[in-house]
Amino acid sequence: MTGAGDSRRGRPQPDADLAVHVAAESVRPTLGRARVAALARAVLRAEGVRAAEISLTFVDVDAMAALNWRHLRHRGPTDIITFELSTSPGAPVTGDVYVCPDVARDNARAHGCTVREELARLVVHGMLHTLGHEHPEDASRVESPMWAAQERYVRRFRRLWAPGVRPAGAAR
Repeated sequence: MTGAGDSRRGRPQPDADLAVHVAAESVRPTLGRARVAALARAVLRAEGVRAAEISLTFVDVDAMAALNWRHLRHRGPTDIITFELSTSPGAPVTGDVYVCPDVARDNARAHGCTVREELARLVVHGMLHTLGHEHPEDASRVESPMWAAQERYVRRFRRLWAPGVRPAGAAR
């Protein structure tokens, strides 16, 4: 987790340079790109980030399985893989986040929530990982400080991902 002395963090500034690039490779996520970017920026701002360069890509199960094997040596697809790329004090937060909507859809069914909510949860989860937050890999992860922050942001920023509510700057 980044420390208090890290110049990437601090009081949020209105002129924050928070670049979030959203792409979809062979999939169409339930959340639109503008909603995803707005949600990611909201989490970064809430965490006190002033400068960031984030790439968030939605991929199909085959691409996610390949990423999962190549980088983590795990077989099969997973819901999200995050790469925290910058750890230098004073440097902008940089990271690559990959989300698999098909796995998210299965998880939503299993947890009794909507696909939109699960995708929003994964976007928040990815942003927190790019900032260095970690959680246990076992079932106790839902009791971790990172998980608590994730769920708080999913509720707090519901207006950005929920149906019928347009995020600022979204096309009509």
